[in-house]
Amino acid sequence: MAKHGKKYRETSKLIEHSNYYSPDEAIELAKKAAYAGFDETVEVHLKMGVNPRSADQQVRGVALLPNGLGKQVRVLVFTQGEGVKKAEEGEADYVGAEEIIQKIEDGWLEFEVSMATPDMMAKVAKLGRILGRRGLMPNPKSGTVVDAKDLPRAIKEARKGRAEFRLDRTGIIHLPIGKVSFEKEKLLENILAVFEAIVKAKPSGAKGQYIKSISLSSSMGPGLKVDVKSALERAA
Repeated sequence: MAKHGKKYRETSKLIEHSNYYSPDEAIELAKKAAYAGFDETVEVHLKMGVNPRSADQQVRGVALLPNGLGKQVRVLVFTQGEGVKKAEEGEADYVGAEEIIQKIEDGWLEFEVSMATPDMMAKVAKLGRILGRRGLMPNPKSGTVVDAKDLPRAIKEARKGRAEFRLDRTGIIHLPIGKVSFEKEKLLENILAVFEAIVKAKPSGAKGQYIKSISLSSSMGPGLKVDVKSALERAA
């Protein structure tokens, strides 16, 4: 097992590792325990009580973070006709159809979110191997296949802070909720939005305890156990 460095060991002393913290307490300690020389991301990890191999127990969705993620979000929209006007109205960074598809096939990927109107999906499908493995493929389940009339709203939401989540093969959901430099209250609002979205995404096949455990940490810092009951009560 890899040994942790001196700074990690020192900040780890701030935490009672057998203790379960409220979301407020966990965020405050995660901020104190961050030691890297850059603005670390604060991350939440949820162990779910579902079977990741079962089709009716998949957990997937989008959490709209009221205070964003503290990073630049460039939005690309695949559209044509009336959709071009709506995408420009929503101030998308890049708008187009076949010409942008070709540009991506040639290696261009300078965007963080891509959306498409339904009429473009047959053409965008050819980019599945390029965009899919990077989490950039438009998908109805993640709210990135959007009717033209709804593009301004969807683009605004993407810029503000869309955090897509999905169950991984080990039954865990990993999500960023902001930066260490964020005020505690802003991180708290973001994490409660995450909890609310995940509860709403509960699949029909889920049985028993839906969220089994929650941990919180900064990118480089030690993890903290979050009390599940307290978290869900705050998010209700």
